[in-house]
Amino acid sequence: MFFRDIVGQGKIKERLVRSVSEERISHAQLFSGPEGTGKLGLAIAYAQYISCQNRDGNESCGVCPSCRKYGKLQHPDLHFVFPVFSKKNVQKPFSDDFISQWRDIVLQSPYFTLNQWMDAIEADNAQGIIYTHESESILRKLNIKSFEAEFKVMIIWLPEKMHSACANKLLKMIEEPPAKTLFLLVTEDEESILPTILSRTQIIRVPGISDQDLQNELLRQERFDAETIAEMVHRAGGSYLKALDYANPGEDKRFFFETFQKIMRFSYAARIIELLNLAEELADLGRERQKEFFLYALQLVREYFMMNFGKPALNYLNREERNFGIKFSPFINERNVIPLKQVFEEGYKHIAMNGNDKIIFTDSLLKVVRLIRK
Repeated sequence: MFFRDIVGQGKIKERLVRSVSEERISHAQLFSGPEGTGKLGLAIAYAQYISCQNRDGNESCGVCPSCRKYGKLQHPDLHFVFPVFSKKNVQKPFSDDFISQWRDIVLQSPYFTLNQWMDAIEADNAQGIIYTHESESILRKLNIKSFEAEFKVMIIWLPEKMHSACANKLLKMIEEPPAKTLFLLVTEDEESILPTILSRTQIIRVPGISDQDLQNELLRQERFDAETIAEMVHRAGGSYLKALDYANPGEDKRFFFETFQKIMRFSYAARIIELLNLAEELADLGRERQKEFFLYALQLVREYFMMNFGKPALNYLNREERNFGIKFSPFINERNVIPLKQVFEEGYKHIAMNGNDKIIFTDSLLKVVRLIRK
């Protein structure tokens, strides 16, 4: 993977290249920023650049033995850790058990969500976790002398999903790293990482992609007309994933939107039986999807509140969402916006804590009945 494969982020790329040329490579670095900004791709491109045997200015050469192996994510000194889940035939899952699927999804595009990753490994109702025993694998790999490159590289995607016991063991490894070891952590939730880990890493904050860089990339692809690109860039908020989602919403997004519409219509009409049926339907989703639905509902509450107050420049709705909001947005007002926000925030929190999903959705939807009629 090359730096040029990552949309925008010119200043971050320059900083990473400079750290190599000045031989000031920190042994533990944390790429932190919103979803869809290219953090994982930057970490992989950086690792490839460090290991390249014939760097070409600001890029790795792409043809040396190291680059060819990195191009397949199969370099013997490159290791990955990421959220996985346990299943009947694998009670103690390691990241290596899913490495084939990991390579497939990353090589297809370094831009993907946790939910898309969980779909790729058919996690169903499970939440993605980096289990305690993963630390054994990390330690074993890093205690072995590097095979070919100067550095052994350990890329940890979403360390915020790491079990606390594993995080504490990782902390010890970062404090006393094996020789020539490079930890590259990639997070979307810096606040959920152990403060002691944060204090021992060099934090690289990856901002949202600039509108100009997003526009240039979408124009380069020649897949969308100018009007669509303008809408995509406005909607994206600096996220390449959100830009693509605007033009081609996935099945989950369509389902979430349709479900949100039903919840609001049934709530206004006080159709309790239909709401209870919806609660059961949502309870059948996997945990990651359930959390994503609550986040989506939170987003729409915010968007329709802004729409109600005539702030189109602050709206990030696609056409379907906007059309629904023409009639619906007056129902999200100063009397109920904060309580509605709290309902969906609490629902997310309780799902994340492995609460009973049917009870959580039933309780949340019944609260909406009272609030939407304010």
